[in-house]
Amino acid sequence: MTRIIVVGGGAGGLELATKLGRTLGRKGRAEVTLVDRRASHLWKPLLHEVATGSLDAGVDAISYRAHAKNHHFDFQMGSLKGIDRDNKTITLAALYDKQNELLVPERTLEYDILVLAIGSTSNDFNTPGVREHCIFLDSPEQARRFRSEMNNQFMKLHGNKEQKTVDIAIVGAGATGVELSAELHNAVQELHNYGFGDLDSSRLNVNLVEAGDRILPALPPRISQAAHSELTKLGVTVRTGTMVTKADETGLTTKDGDHIPAQIMVWAAGIKAPDFMKDIAGLETNRINQLVVKPTLQTTRDDDIYVIGDLALCVQEDGSFVPPRAQAAHQMASRCFSNIVAKITDREQKPYVYSDHGSLVSLSRFSTVGSLMGNLSKGSMMVEGRIARMVYISLYRMHQMALHGMFKTGLIMLVSRINRVLRPSLKLH
Repeated sequence: MTRIIVVGGGAGGLELATKLGRTLGRKGRAEVTLVDRRASHLWKPLLHEVATGSLDAGVDAISYRAHAKNHHFDFQMGSLKGIDRDNKTITLAALYDKQNELLVPERTLEYDILVLAIGSTSNDFNTPGVREHCIFLDSPEQARRFRSEMNNQFMKLHGNKEQKTVDIAIVGAGATGVELSAELHNAVQELHNYGFGDLDSSRLNVNLVEAGDRILPALPPRISQAAHSELTKLGVTVRTGTMVTKADETGLTTKDGDHIPAQIMVWAAGIKAPDFMKDIAGLETNRINQLVVKPTLQTTRDDDIYVIGDLALCVQEDGSFVPPRAQAAHQMASRCFSNIVAKITDREQKPYVYSDHGSLVSLSRFSTVGSLMGNLSKGSMMVEGRIARMVYISLYRMHQMALHGMFKTGLIMLVSRINRVLRPSLKLH
């Protein structure tokens, strides 16, 4: 029986393990194992909502063990420590609890096919003070840390009449930075309704700092301008063409020598693959530790190892790189699944071709802007408002359908509607 191991339970990794389990694992054609260092899965594009309390991770997170049982694959909790390509094994580091007591010793797992879907982490570009003083919004733990610090600052503001504002600085005006900026103003308005009567947007000072000449640099200029306009209306101070050179406990220092005061600082200025992936097992990597793959998503130096998601450096026919987006991870999971099945059945594997369906940015309940791409629009079509919001939400629903199927996703949507009535609109604890 073919042993398939998928390392990383993000959007692409979990979708792939689910597909493999449903088709190969259920029929006994393969032994499928998912490895992740966490016990549950949360869709990464939702982290800014977890950070502000708009989303309760305890409700939306998926237990890997329960999901594995329902979809005919095994789950192993642990962190990848090493890969032995000669013996076709991976090593998982030992697991310890918060008191540093050993829970599970170091383990070795054997594979015939290995898929690496570990994802990415924030890239601080070695900027002094950033790692010590900034929050990296790239994991549920960091999102919860932000929410805790945010709530503490609002409590101080509420109880201290001398403090005028809560100052939050966000470095990086990509989708994460822009969405978080808008979500913060939504959180303030919700807190106003839950006993913080003296809180309003005028007491929240959000600085969105971008080194480039416009926000959302990966999107068309007209969408960037629309988002910039909406953020300005909310009261966000958008600073483009501003490079941060240092962070300390009082705030950020820019290349021009300006100081941006902040009690909370978020770094969302770039990504890289985890440092331990650099030249792992002799595989080819780039300067940000991504693994270089062939068009079939197999690594350039080992055909039994596939890479999907943010970890993959995949070059398209026109010479462009596949961007690190959720839609790319979703598409890669589908192509990787087909290629693994083809490999097992000795059929030809097909190249992965990225299809850009457009990009959408949610500005909380205030607005949604973005572009849709397809045959109907013969290029890109700008959308905003309710239509854009519906499409934005549908992206998450597509991810849920890939994991649960249409019927169960429908039930999840129904429960979500009920929770809007039963639960507060903001997580307050």
